[in-house]
Amino acid sequence: MFKRKIYDRLLDWKKESDGKTALLIEGPRRVGKSTIVKEFAEKEYESYILVDFFRASNETKALFDDLSDLNYIFLQLQLTYHASLRERKSVIVFDEVQLCPKARQAIKALVEDGRYDYIETGSLISIHKNVKDILIPSEERKVQMYPMDYEEFRWALGDDVTVPMLRDVYHSGRPLGQAAHRKILRDYRLYMLVGGMPQAVESYIQANDLSKVDAIKRDILGLYEDDFYKIDPTGKLSALFDAIPAQLNSNASRYQVSSVLSGNRANDILEEITELRESGTVLVSYHANDPGVGMSQNKDLSRFKLFTSDTGLFVTLIFKDKSFTDNDIYFKLLNGKLQANLGYLYENMLAQTLAANGHELYYHTFLNEASRHNYEIDFLIADKRKISPIEVKSSGYKTHSSLDAFSEKYTSRISRKLLAYTKDYKTEGDIDFIPIYMMQFI
Repeated sequence: MFKRKIYDRLLDWKKESDGKTALLIEGPRRVGKSTIVKEFAEKEYESYILVDFFRASNETKALFDDLSDLNYIFLQLQLTYHASLRERKSVIVFDEVQLCPKARQAIKALVEDGRYDYIETGSLISIHKNVKDILIPSEERKVQMYPMDYEEFRWALGDDVTVPMLRDVYHSGRPLGQAAHRKILRDYRLYMLVGGMPQAVESYIQANDLSKVDAIKRDILGLYEDDFYKIDPTGKLSALFDAIPAQLNSNASRYQVSSVLSGNRANDILEEITELRESGTVLVSYHANDPGVGMSQNKDLSRFKLFTSDTGLFVTLIFKDKSFTDNDIYFKLLNGKLQANLGYLYENMLAQTLAANGHELYYHTFLNEASRHNYEIDFLIADKRKISPIEVKSSGYKTHSSLDAFSEKYTSRISRKLLAYTKDYKTEGDIDFIPIYMMQFI
């Protein structure tokens, strides 16, 4: 069982809420929701009942059709799950709550009753499809669960030292040193290959075999594909997801919907993009038409880029139609010999990192009127009352024309100029060159 940062958020909720709200943990399949909730229930309460709606009987699900007698519901749950509930000292967990919408609706009455705490987990790929005919409880507090970040990955490997050390170096503004940098970068590349899905991490630790890790990731991608087809039998969601690597590789200024779904434009599939984003399997970066602190107010819903929420899955998705032995991306990335046209792996990694740190994803393209040249800033993040543009480089870094042109156009709006790359930390002029593994501290 791996240490996860979300555990502290659960502790904060338990203390602050004191039974006045239920907690819904949302996230993609296999991200570790059920595991962390069960651990939390075992450690932080005197007793608990975990109702797994994937396995629950029809009789158990039917309990939530009639809320007129809560005592009867609690009695039946205790008898079914062989557990004794204790007032204000027990928690009831609704696992995979999207499979029993009436149980989710019951949260309002259960919280008002006040005897016990309630935690729900839901795989977003289907949870939003099952709420059309129910009342969403206002007593529900939501928290998003992401794949394991780099620090959690290092914890899983028994390393509690590396990331705090990197944090100190980052805040000091000094280089790490070439020998240490090369080692950390190699370790970070391993994280990019394995990814942050707990099952893949566990496989790596047990077998130390990337082919076995790749097989696990293919299984997870298979689950996602099955879910996509369940809610969209037309295959649009699956096609949009599968095309993410090719779309990023094309270096276009937006996701080219028409090249994936013939006859469709971005405006035709806004609902599908929302479903992918809400599934937790995909991260969406929207074009900011007027880059500034109010980017959410002027984002263009029809201009976007898609990333996968886990870069380890992204690596496998690139070669989905080939066996592990037919590609050498694992070897090349691990040893720093990645081809230039695979540099978008780092872009996906940064998107994952920024999203996990609470940043909304935005990018910006613009035309320089004088040179008639188009420029693109890979990411924009809000920084107090200003913004920080980020350009991503996987290899060459001596030129950063997009960052320079953006800085010239929007000088008064800029807080920091950031270039994420694969070299050691340094500052040149007013640009901070930050190793990809330190971008977690932005």
